[in-house]
Amino acid sequence: MIALFVTLDVRPALRARLLAAITAQGAASLEREPGCLRFDVCVDDDDPNRVLLYEVYEDEAAFDAHGKTPHFAVWRAAADECVEHLERTLATIVSSGSP
Repeated sequence: MIALFVTLDVRPALRARLLAAITAQGAASLEREPGCLRFDVCVDDDDPNRVLLYEVYEDEAAFDAHGKTPHFAVWRAAADECVEHLERTLATIVSSGSP
């Protein structure tokens, strides 16, 4: 399994737009992508303009397919407008408390 950790520093005036876009992206990913196993959207307790994503994909093929979906393109356009800084880390899950 593949995990993706994303940290987004959001332009404060565009926070609501970004949250709407990423929430829709997560829901579409879980609904339409059988290889997307988890998509969590979190907001940093100390900084409401820092959004954290935790995504899990069945394998590399599922992760690659995710980036080619129409709903990803919609999210990406919103991110280009709303996000000041984006960091991502891709990792292989070697142990999990979930089945």
